[in-house]
This record gives sequence, C-alpha cells and structure tokens, in this order.
Amino acid sequence: MAVTIKSEREIDLMRKSCQILAKVHDELGKAIEPGMSTLDIDRLGEKLIRGYGCIPNFLHYNGYPASVCVSVNDEVVHGIPRADRILQEGDIVSLDAGLIYKGYHSDAARTYGVGKISHEAQQLIDETRNSFFEGIKKAKAGNHLHDISNTIDAYISKFGYGIVRDLVGHGIGTSLHEDPQIPNFAQRRKGVKLQPGMTLAIEPMITMGRPDVVWLDDEWTVITADGKYSAHYENTIIITEGKPEILTLTDSEIAERIWE
Repeated sequence: MAVTIKSEREIDLMRKSCQILAKVHDELGKAIEPGMSTLDIDRLGEKLIRGYGCIPNFLHYNGYPASVCVSVNDEVVHGIPRADRILQEGDIVSLDAGLIYKGYHSDAARTYGVGKISHEAQQLIDETRNSFFEGIKKAKAGNHLHDISNTIDAYISKFGYGIVRDLVGHGIGTSLHEDPQIPNFAQRRKGVKLQPGMTLAIEPMITMGRPDVVWLDDEWTVITADGKYSAHYENTIIITEGKPEILTLTDSEIAERIWE
C-alpha cells in the first residue's frame, strides 16, 4: 500500500472523525477512578462513540473483542477489557481508541493516573507525551519520516526509558492502518519525504525499564518483559507546509495550550 495524500474533502472528514474521538477521550479521562473495571471503561467508550453516530473501529478488528484497548501498568497496548480487572489507586491506565465517521478513521491514545500515583509514574506519563510533541516538530513537508523517529528517540533517551520497538505508528485514512509505518526509535534511513496531506498516527510507547515486550496467551495484550510500567500517547495529525495539524487534541489539552 502506498502512502496516500488526502484531498481537502477527505481532510475535512478526518477532522470531524478526530474531533469526535477527542470528545470521547475527554469523557473517558474524566471517568477514570479507583474501583471501576476495565470493562466499565470499554462499555462507556462504545456508548460514547455510538452516541455520536460513529462506529468503534477497534471492535472486531482482526478479531479484537472490544471498542477500547485498556492497558494497565505493565501492559503496553491492546489490553482486553475485563469485568474482573479493577483499577486500583496508584495504577496507570492507557486507553487506545478510534472510530469511523463517514468512512474515515481516527486513532488516539492517552495514559492516565488512577487516583494518586507515584512521582515516577507521573513523570513517565508526562515525558511520553512530551516525546510526541518533540517528535512532531519535525513533522512538516520537506522533512523525512524518520526525522520524527530520531527526535523521539533522542528526547526519551535522556531519561533512560525504554522505547518499544515491536510496535510503531502508522498512516491512517479510509483504513485504520495505512502506510507508512512510523517507528519511535532512531533509524539509519531517512524514510519517505513528508508531503502536505499525509495523515499519520504517531504514538510513542515508552517503558520505565527495558524496551522488550511479550504477548500474553490471549494473543492481544502486550506487556513489558521486565514488568515495569509503560505509557502510551498518540494523536492523528496532518502534514502541512508548516506546523502539523493535530486532529485529536482534547478540549482539556487545548485549554492547556500544549501545542502553541
């Protein structure tokens, strides 16, 4: 599959898809509290997505059984929601979700603290998010794809964290996963030249320890091999001639003025 350049009409549809997803993430973030199950989160996410007249794009994707990937503590991604997985004070939980609006996909992920969390866990969440914003400073027409990868790596390496290598970002549009693949770690090759109209899902997955991961027997849940915490931050963006347009920022993040 070649990297696609979206038309203005397609970009408008993706903006709407992503704006709806941002609202879903805002509501999910506000709902997180000790005592709720990961299945509670998934059910709320699906209710919100369908309430906007959209389709949860993760549900049944290659057999995945839920609408929201809910990954707790050492779970990196693709945690399967369960009624018996109860969030505890001090946990961190990553929510990865997406939806389809008029045939166009959106994708975003956030990691939240559950109640009061440790300083170390909060720093992991913060620096994972910061690495995304450092990386996309290179996400503009004329640069190369791996300029983003190399910048994320250079930023995260200062903290001694691990960068997951088995999972990467991706293009997005009429399919959830399109070309190109977008590593979050340094690359020797330049990668494709970035052009206006490319739509990308960039998603650093960062661990407190080693970068190695393993898949559980459910064949979905990915955990850190050393049992250390992991954080995940993802947005869908559009490449432009200047600064990229971030399509999935939540209202609370916009209020923080984190991308100005």
